[in-house]
Amino acid sequence: MTDNFALLNEPRRPWLDADLLKQKFLAVASDLHPDRFHNASELEKNQATQRYTQLNAAFNCLAEPKLRLLHLLELELGAKPKDIQQIPAALADLFIEVSNHCRSADIFLAEKSQATSPLVQVQLFERGQDWVEKLNSLQRTLNELRTKLDGELKSLDAQWIVADAEARKTILPKLEELYRLFGYFNRWNNQIQERVVQLSF
Repeated sequence: MTDNFALLNEPRRPWLDADLLKQKFLAVASDLHPDRFHNASELEKNQATQRYTQLNAAFNCLAEPKLRLLHLLELELGAKPKDIQQIPAALADLFIEVSNHCRSADIFLAEKSQATSPLVQVQLFERGQDWVEKLNSLQRTLNELRTKLDGELKSLDAQWIVADAEARKTILPKLEELYRLFGYFNRWNNQIQERVVQLSF
């Protein structure tokens, strides 16, 4: 397995500053950008493209907390974490709220797609704006909770940095839990955003 941390000369850790990571990626990638090899042989061009593609994939992996945690866990455990689909009890109410809002928005979108009368379309537009506000409010709640996850990740990162190999093993289950939580929040956020976009047209 390719170590994306090593590709970007980053220490293997749970938290990385996104801006610094981007700066490092741009500095490393600029020397390998395929455009710099336009006078090179086909073999050199292909190699440059392949190296650049690897670096880009490494950056995209490490820039997103969920993907970074998954990669770190795979490197540390030697395997992917088990795929658990059970929503934690603490998030059950939020899961139900997201599901209900998305389902109701879908029903409204189906109704809106059937409307042909201009008067009805105007009324539906106003209701659509109400739905956008409800979904945006729910998205703000998700973003606040996600910010708390970022704080927990930074805290675990501080422990990780000073821990020896044995102590890090005790941190891995907590990182695995955060990996799953980031996954839930990403999925829910994407579901809500998809409805917001549909409602905007």
